[in-house]
Amino acid sequence: MTRRLIVVGGGLAGITAALAAADAGMSVTLLEGRPRLGGATFSFRRDGRWLDNGQHVFLRCCTAYRSFLDRIGTAHLVELQDRLDVPVLTPWGTTGRLHRSGLPSPLHLSAALSRYPFLTLAGRARVGVAAMALKRLDPDDPKLDETTFGAWLDRFGVTDRERAAMWDLVGVATLNLTAEHASLAMAVKVFRTGLLDTNDGADIGWSRVPLQQLHGDAAQRALEDAKVDVRLRTRVSALDVLPDGGFTVAADGATVSGDAVVLAVPHEDAARLLPPGALLLGDRPADPTVLAGLGSSPIVNLHVVYDRPVFDHEFAAGLASPVQWVFDRSANLGLPRGRYLAVSNSAADAEIDMTHQQLRERYLPALERLLPAARDARVEEFVVTKERTATFRAAPGSGRLRPYAHTAVPGLALAGAWTATGWPATMEGAVRSGLAAAEATIPGRVLPTTPPGAFPERTTTP
Repeated sequence: MTRRLIVVGGGLAGITAALAAADAGMSVTLLEGRPRLGGATFSFRRDGRWLDNGQHVFLRCCTAYRSFLDRIGTAHLVELQDRLDVPVLTPWGTTGRLHRSGLPSPLHLSAALSRYPFLTLAGRARVGVAAMALKRLDPDDPKLDETTFGAWLDRFGVTDRERAAMWDLVGVATLNLTAEHASLAMAVKVFRTGLLDTNDGADIGWSRVPLQQLHGDAAQRALEDAKVDVRLRTRVSALDVLPDGGFTVAADGATVSGDAVVLAVPHEDAARLLPPGALLLGDRPADPTVLAGLGSSPIVNLHVVYDRPVFDHEFAAGLASPVQWVFDRSANLGLPRGRYLAVSNSAADAEIDMTHQQLRERYLPALERLLPAARDARVEEFVVTKERTATFRAAPGSGRLRPYAHTAVPGLALAGAWTATGWPATMEGAVRSGLAAAEATIPGRVLPTTPPGAFPERTTTP
């Protein structure tokens, strides 16, 4: 008899779990409360045009996410740099570049550091010494989750200026926390996997189309082709374990029955839906309420449309500016290059409660200081999107609160970027969690302690 799987949640983790399970021959039903798929990566319509909720990028080292794009048929809709190259803009007009060569790691960054104008000679030396020490650390060492990245950098005499110019420039965007608040374990994962383990891991990729087209619409087609029963606008209110080992899921007054369940929902919702005794942290039972300790970290995104081109890069980082990263998204709106800019600000605790007008007064002058051409341009549109609970808070202690996919209840698995993927809250982590959750629901499979990195071969033809 075909095993029936219920996937609760239609974000990247849930989509991945559903596709992987269907490819393995399971009968899958996916329940999503929203009217769309894609979870935290979505687009919305405004004045007849698509805007993304925020700028989501990936790196060459994100092998599971890139495999996901292959599986849903949209890998051709993204750009991936041949080599890492990031312009760094300042309000005083100096521009630096963080780029790599073709030399093996860590020599691939040596030329960029030697010419980087925002570090002194002594600062470059401190960055190099810290990078070599960081490369020797193991991100799976639980002791690294007991301290902050900032406290570790302090041991090497890293100054505030050096931290802003190098470590936070990368770390804030990937960890959604500054070094003074981020877990050292998560920082080690980001910098080792992205910048130090290989010479090409940090090459940056991004979507050339709205996220709805890249993820949501394509995933819908792929799921339908795989014979997955997708039910949108279906909000799950309860999950029960049956005496015979099966499950029932209550959703909008109806009941769905299955042999296995993947909960691919935010950790707050997982804590509410998990049956008593199901949660395992490591190999020990835990009360689901402890998941609240993962907390959240916000992201604020600004969408600015000018009446003329003001930007001549694909993207750039800002230094000594409220603007952390700015991306040219003009093609999304069918505009000439350099007119529609998306500003992405992570670790946005200070900005999340600002009003639309306050954000406008803060960021438009900041953009003008970084981009001289914006000073004479007229702003045609200024849209704010806020994600108050964008990611879990990757602070010290968060590692011990992240469960693996399997639970104490056979057939019940967890998925989401907040689970123990070994990655911070990224699209890569979400996809890896979905693969691990699908694996955990297949009888007889050996459960890995770390999730696989690519979709398995299909055993059925969709």
